[in-house]
Amino acid sequence: MTHPVKRLRFAPSPNGWLHLGHAYSVLFGADIAAREGAEYLLRIEDIDLGRTRAEYIEGIFEDLAWLGLSWPKPVLQQSTRFDAYAAALKTLRDMELVYPCFATRKEITDTIQQSGIGLKHWPTDPDGAYLYPGLYKDISLQERNRLMWEGRSYAWRLDMEKARQLAEDMAGGPITFLEEGASATGLTGRLLIKPEYFGDVILARKDVPTSYHIAVVVDDAHQGITMVTRGQDLFPATYIHRLLQVLLGLPEPRYHHHGLIRDETGRRLSKSARDQALREYRTQGMTPEDIRRLVGLEHAIR
Repeated sequence: MTHPVKRLRFAPSPNGWLHLGHAYSVLFGADIAAREGAEYLLRIEDIDLGRTRAEYIEGIFEDLAWLGLSWPKPVLQQSTRFDAYAAALKTLRDMELVYPCFATRKEITDTIQQSGIGLKHWPTDPDGAYLYPGLYKDISLQERNRLMWEGRSYAWRLDMEKARQLAEDMAGGPITFLEEGASATGLTGRLLIKPEYFGDVILARKDVPTSYHIAVVVDDAHQGITMVTRGQDLFPATYIHRLLQVLLGLPEPRYHHHGLIRDETGRRLSKSARDQALREYRTQGMTPEDIRRLVGLEHAIR
């Protein structure tokens, strides 16, 4: 497939209505695409089938059209690409970099509590989850097969230490990424990845053959994305994504992690908190220009 020289994307999840944070992100990306003469794609990241709703997908189309944005069609929906994600996971399995983890959340927390360190002092990943304590990691192949045969639920975890070592061997040295944003952190330029911050991260589950991490790197490569623009809350995820890109032989895009829209208390806006949706601003008679002013992009390139 032939791709344009430059290509960006906006990739919302249809598990709620878009709010001002999404407006900032999509307009920010659109402005960069306009400045660079790049194509700007819309992608629907609907791998979470239990929370996806058709009305939310239609709402995304309506909100973005109201903001004055257009995009090439057809729009890629990740729910149509589970085979591609499963193939990527199989590649990692063939490389012996992932293993099935049968631990429940309760088993994990119980193990941490019984470790002598306790939950309060146990390290967490950038998303706030406890680092995996290694349950089921070193069990025998016979035991793994027995648990699978019994129908136990499991997740596929990446053996982080082994994966990083192999990736650095493949890359011929430490793995980096080019960050052009993240102004709030001061981290810009060519940066080293630190995937160990996540421990043995989950890449898929028994009932869902992918995770955000696999799906995003596979689809960014598939769609020829040359620059990823997204919120600073996803900055640490780049450590995992660059590692997977090297292991799977996928191209490296540039990255620009932008600031977040927050409420008067400093909390970032979210769907789960039911922050005011763009559709509500629309019904109140506000205009796209009003939204640009609200998110601080009134002087950006149109």
